[in-house]
Amino acid sequence: MDKNTIWAIVLSTLVLVGFLFVEYVYVMPKQQERQQQLLAEQEESKAQEESLVSTAPASLLAPDEETSSSIKEEEYTLTTNKLKVVFTNRGGDIISYTLLEHLDKNTGVGVEMVDNVTSNNRAFSLGFGGNNAPCVNDIFKTKVEDVISPAGQKEGEVIYFYKDFLSANNRRFRLIKRYEFKNDDYVFQLGIEISSLDGKGGLDFDGSAYSLRTPPQIGPHYDKTDRYEVRQYLALNGNKKVNPSFTSRTYDKEWEWAGVAGKYFAVLVKPSDIATMSTQVRCANDEVNGYQNSQVYLTRKSIEEDKTISQDTYYVYVGPRREKELIKYNLADKNSWGLLNAKFNQALYNSTFLSLPFVETFIKWSLEMIYKLVKNWGVAIIVLTILIRIVLFPLSKSSAMGSLKMQQIQPKMMEIQEKYKNSKSPDSQQKLAEKTQKLYKEAGYNPASGCLPMIIQMFILFAMYSVFNNYFEFRGASFIPGWIDDLSIGESVWSWNVHIPLISSFTQNKLRVLPFIYLISQLLNGKITQYGGAGGMGGQQATQMKMMMYGMPIMFFFVLYNVPSGLIIYWTISNIFQMGQQIIINKAMQSKREEINSRPSSKSKNNTKISASSSVHKGSSKKKHKR
Repeated sequence: MDKNTIWAIVLSTLVLVGFLFVEYVYVMPKQQERQQQLLAEQEESKAQEESLVSTAPASLLAPDEETSSSIKEEEYTLTTNKLKVVFTNRGGDIISYTLLEHLDKNTGVGVEMVDNVTSNNRAFSLGFGGNNAPCVNDIFKTKVEDVISPAGQKEGEVIYFYKDFLSANNRRFRLIKRYEFKNDDYVFQLGIEISSLDGKGGLDFDGSAYSLRTPPQIGPHYDKTDRYEVRQYLALNGNKKVNPSFTSRTYDKEWEWAGVAGKYFAVLVKPSDIATMSTQVRCANDEVNGYQNSQVYLTRKSIEEDKTISQDTYYVYVGPRREKELIKYNLADKNSWGLLNAKFNQALYNSTFLSLPFVETFIKWSLEMIYKLVKNWGVAIIVLTILIRIVLFPLSKSSAMGSLKMQQIQPKMMEIQEKYKNSKSPDSQQKLAEKTQKLYKEAGYNPASGCLPMIIQMFILFAMYSVFNNYFEFRGASFIPGWIDDLSIGESVWSWNVHIPLISSFTQNKLRVLPFIYLISQLLNGKITQYGGAGGMGGQQATQMKMMMYGMPIMFFFVLYNVPSGLIIYWTISNIFQMGQQIIINKAMQSKREEINSRPSSKSKNNTKISASSSVHKGSSKKKHKR
């Protein structure tokens, strides 16, 4: 290993160590300071909410006919083919919502979509007033009915919660919450009916009738230290989606549906009449019992005085953030509710900045087609990787053969550059460009040809990164049981609990094998590629090539250490398969060199003769010297 190579490795290592040092010494303390600031803000928000609880509509609201103590608090469970939902008659709210078809790997049971419930914060609670109103905590009467199809089959269930209230100004009204579920649907219908009992219409608490809140937190259990898990506030206005990270704030924009999403699951609320809703949506991520909420508050505008009955309907999607499920609600005949153009599929992840959506779509389609044959997503990744390498092989070979042409014209190129190196005039620079282009044309060399395979592979890689980070089908998909049990996360063979400065920040206290296999394959691939095409390079160009060959794989090792294992499998298999292709290319290049060197014109001009490597030149010159 020569001096330039050693310098390349040393510099790469220094850059990485410097980056980790800056993160540990400067970035992490600022993040901790910000976290403490957020906690302080959350405590203040919690204090304000407690204040509201003590001063707001408690007197709104006593039962008109029965006291709360005369009805016992009870729980009710409804089960469909996809869901198990547990209600409480306190507030008529949901306290558990289990997705039966999607297991939580940490609990071994269905994913719980109503998490971090407390005595005064439940799922789909209603509060009289704006988005800071406390939820109604009174005990409701309850009624459960089956939904029977015209053919006489049970196709779902309905549960009603109803209660009469007496407001501070002696207004009497009845509140009814109606939940309807269908057996094979992730959407349920929530009806809110407010009817006057004294003949007086309207309901107005400072410009609002009531607010409705999503679950305090959605599942699976959110570990905010996991850099690959997310909580996002989602809202749709036309075809524009608001998709920020989740913070405590109030948004004031037009919306069609709004909700909360994690990496793989989402809660979306779509009013049937958006005109009745306030544009203000409050997001709250208060920390409760050491666990951070991610909750959205939606506000219904005040009810007009001429209305003695107000009936609002909401369609609520609680399920996987999965295209095949979300897109059903764009076509009326594909879902149980007849929803048309609901645009829930807009809740899917956006493509990454450098990823092309059509490339992602093609990759997903290809993987699904292969999976139908092999029935293993890991094997499907390997098969797709090999197919991609086969398709790219002609481009790679053409690029490599083009490098030979570049080596052949290199002496003439240097003569042209030497001739005009001291001239900075526009005419001289134009002549330099013209002669360079003429030289390329005579040699049949296209400078862009060498970049094309790299650019294509770059777009594929970014698309793969986006797919492997967000593709629902990879969640929990096992490749090799006991080692690679989930293609959507990094594999691990050993973990530890002790925090090690610099090390723990990028390893997440886990020892992973796949990144090391990737690193070895990348270095070997670079070595074989260099043997085939870099021999004729020298000086700064050779140094840059060695930097790419040794430095870049080491840098990517740290960058990719925690990425989903499926992505590492793709890149590693691509490297291994590319090695075999490169050996074939190397043999073709060697034959081409021999052909070029055997031409009379080549023999008459030593400065254009192409050697297999720079070491061959050095060896032959030493033999002549000895003679």
